[in-house]
Amino acid sequence: MSKKQLGLDSMGIQKTMRLGDYLADSGGQFALNSISGLIGAITYFYTDKIGVAAMTAANVLLIAKIVDAFTDLIMGRIMDNGKSPKGKCRPWFLRMAIPAFVVIVALFSVPSGLSSPMLFAYLLITNILASAVVSTAISIPYNAIQCMRTPSIEERTKMGIFRSIMGYLIGMIIAIALVPITNLLGVNGVADQAAYIKFAVVLGLISMVLLLILYAKSAETATAEQKQDDGVPFVKAIGMLFKNKYWVIVLISNLFSAVIFALTGASGTYYAKWILGNDNLVALMGAVGLISTFVGFGVVGPMTNKLGIRKTLMISMIIGIAGSVVRIFFPDSLIVLMTAGQLTSFAIIPLMCVCGTMNTMAMDYNDYLYGNKIVGMSASASSFGSKVAGGLGGSLIGWILAAVNYDPNATVTTTAVRYGIYAFSIYIPLAMMVALLLLTSRFDIENRYTEILRTIQARKKTQSPNV
Repeated sequence: MSKKQLGLDSMGIQKTMRLGDYLADSGGQFALNSISGLIGAITYFYTDKIGVAAMTAANVLLIAKIVDAFTDLIMGRIMDNGKSPKGKCRPWFLRMAIPAFVVIVALFSVPSGLSSPMLFAYLLITNILASAVVSTAISIPYNAIQCMRTPSIEERTKMGIFRSIMGYLIGMIIAIALVPITNLLGVNGVADQAAYIKFAVVLGLISMVLLLILYAKSAETATAEQKQDDGVPFVKAIGMLFKNKYWVIVLISNLFSAVIFALTGASGTYYAKWILGNDNLVALMGAVGLISTFVGFGVVGPMTNKLGIRKTLMISMIIGIAGSVVRIFFPDSLIVLMTAGQLTSFAIIPLMCVCGTMNTMAMDYNDYLYGNKIVGMSASASSFGSKVAGGLGGSLIGWILAAVNYDPNATVTTTAVRYGIYAFSIYIPLAMMVALLLLTSRFDIENRYTEILRTIQARKKTQSPNV
């Protein structure tokens, strides 16, 4: 029995993707978020399970992310110049399947008895391999292939929703289950290093399998004309991108959202342990947060179809800001945290879902301006900023803890430590959401997007770039 023919989207563009394609594509997000989620949670593992000083952990994460940011730019050029018959993006999913498993496990396999310099070197090398090598070699092609799989904005948005759901699920698994499961696997109900390694092995194996499935199902269906990105020198490409208003908005939005994601991903355990008095409460906090999360995933599609990307993001940021403001006045209340926290959890979902679509729209605007999407450099340069910001977000926790003289073995929480935890859990994310509200209000490309696509198509027929 032949498959049902796919129709056209609302803009008259031929659809190319079926449910199985979306599911396979979302598997890449599982692998990426497994790496990033575990790195986000690793500060607590370092400080409270391995005995690493908070400042040391912070410096390791920041250095690794700075290296990561520069390897993004290199990866963008490598990908754009790729000549594999399987495509520019697709081969990297196969190449990184086994390395993804290895680095996920290596993050927690810290040898005992190392001297301080050797310990620092091990932590730094494993974090660089995980984030700057393996994750980069997956994420840059993965971000770029969203544009090369389909020209349909509707399908790109749907890809973003599927990716966000998968990414959020693994993020929640790490946030909710990491502490309780490792405590269960540990000695006398207390997590030890072996428990963390077992958890990492499971995530690593699943990530490897899903990357192999992604490789098998990720045919690049864009035309050769749509794939063309060669011949633009590095410096010139960067200059072009910064003249693209919409790419700059996406870049800065990624910066701020990366800080929020890094802080929220790594702060929950500290908040549960030192503010609420029980680190196992992080599971309850995460489980309750799933309510607004699934509501967000359910409404983001209808919201963007009805209101557009810009208005959807502005409304979600206002909701998130309101929730954070409430938490400022009742920071120690579990009830307020679980209710007002619903608003902040909801606020992040639309941005997660449409960020990739926003980037592909910015790539199309590159094509409108220069006759070239600059796919690889668009993805890598944007990721460069996100990686630096993500590293900064993760390091902020370590720096703030060091500044307030955090002692993981203390029996009483000092006022300074409490306000330090408030800072990276509430105050800084609130400031970032205000900034995102201002930024997304300027993303008005939707009002002229159809006209932009028509101009691009008309130019391709005459082969006269609008430079």
